[in-house]
Parts: sequence; C-alpha cells; structure tokens
Amino acid sequence: MLDIERPEQVTRDPLVGNLFENLAVLEALKARYNRGQTPGLYFYRDSHGNELDLLHKSGSQLTGVEIKAAATWNRGFIKGLVHFSEKNNPLARRYVVYNGEAIAFSDGIEAVPYTGVANII
Repeated sequence: MLDIERPEQVTRDPLVGNLFENLAVLEALKARYNRGQTPGLYFYRDSHGNELDLLHKSGSQLTGVEIKAAATWNRGFIKGLVHFSEKNNPLARRYVVYNGEAIAFSDGIEAVPYTGVANII
C-alpha cells in the first residue's frame, strides 16, 4: 500500500516514524503473546495532544515507552515520559525505544534499541 519495494525506500518514506512505531509495538505485543501473557498494552493521549506511545500495566505499576525512529539520541525524546509521570501517574519504569545503542541515564530512564523492546515489556 505504501509502494515500498526495497529496504532503502523505508528510510526516505515520510511515514518512517509511524512504521517504526508499529514495528516496536508489534514486537512488544508478540513477545507478550509468546510468553502466554495478556497484552496489557495501551496508548495515551490527552486533550492537549500530550501522548505516550506505549503504556504497560503490571499490577499497580505502569511502564512508559516512547518510540522514536531516530538512530541518534536526543534528550527531547523523553518529553512524553516526563509529562505523563508528572501530570498523571508516576511511571515505575521509563524507556525510549529507538534505532540506536542502549543508554542508561541517572534519572532512571533507559534508551534501548528496538531489538530490545521484547525484554522491557
């Protein structure tokens, strides 16, 4: 439907962010189903347009995941995680899934490559 026939076309497609987000969400969903678990995965957006790409509820704890197609880390990636945690419900764990290397920050946020999304949910 997108007329993408070769891998190199994906990175130039204006929908690359949407495609990457879907890939990461599907990997998380697949991992939970393969472990025999219910999905427990949600998307959050408030009336002001603040959003969080993926929320996972386990008992009373929430894990927040922001998904970015970029391969280079940008501190702006955590905006949705910080907003949700401050204005709604503190997140027990906070992750950014992106196309780069794993990074652990002193504030508890972790950046993980998309290949690791199955291990965080």
